[in-house]
Amino acid sequence: LGIVSALLTASIIIIIRSFFIVSGVLYRQEVNLSEMKMKMEILENRAEILLRDRNDLNWMLGVILTFDLFPVRDFCRENKCRPCQEGWVEFQKKCYLFIDEQPWKTWKQSDEHCKSKSADLVTIDHLQEQEFLSKQIKSYYDEYHGFWLGLREINNRWVWTDGRNDTLGFWMGSVYGPSGPFALLIPGKTPTNSWDTSDNGFLNKFICEQEALVKLEARAR
Repeated sequence: LGIVSALLTASIIIIIRSFFIVSGVLYRQEVNLSEMKMKMEILENRAEILLRDRNDLNWMLGVILTFDLFPVRDFCRENKCRPCQEGWVEFQKKCYLFIDEQPWKTWKQSDEHCKSKSADLVTIDHLQEQEFLSKQIKSYYDEYHGFWLGLREINNRWVWTDGRNDTLGFWMGSVYGPSGPFALLIPGKTPTNSWDTSDNGFLNKFICEQEALVKLEARAR
C-alpha cells in the first residue's frame, strides 16, 4: 500500500509539473502571438499612412502639372503649402476665383482668362457646389447680369467645358435676359432655379475653378 501511495503521489506530482510546464509554454505562445498581432497592426498602419502619403503626392503632382509654370510662392510659404492661391476660395478639394473687377467679359474671354490661370470656367458637379457658389456671389448692375459658368449649348445639348452633359438643370423657369448658347449663374435666386442663357456678346463677371493643391484630409493628419 505504501508503495502504491508513493507511486500515486509521484504520478500526481509529475502531472502537476507537466501541467505547469504546458501552461507556461501556452502562455508564452499567447504572449508571442499578441506581440506578433501588435507588430502586424503597426506595420499595417504604417503601410496605410505611406499609401495615403503617396496618393496625396500624386494628387499634388497632378495639380502642379496643370500649370505651365507652377507659382510656388503663391501656394507654399515656409515649407508649408496651402490648398489654394491667395484670393481663391476653397470648397471640397477645389479652388474658386470670383472675377469681379471690370471690364467684364464675354463667355469666350472669360474662358480664356481662366485658362491663362491654369483653371477653367466653373463646372458644377452637385447641388452642394451650386449652393456654395450661390452664397458667394452678389447681384450687380441689373437683374439680368450674373456670373458665367463653364456650360454651353452644343448640338441642342448643354455641355460642361470638361465634356460632361449637364444633368442638373438648375434653370430658371423662363428665359430671363437675352437668350443664347451660354449659361449664367444669376445671383439672389433659388439655387435650383438660378441658371439663365445668354449670347457671347453679353459682358458679365465669371468664376474660375481649379483643383486644390492639398486635400483637406491630408492637412488633418
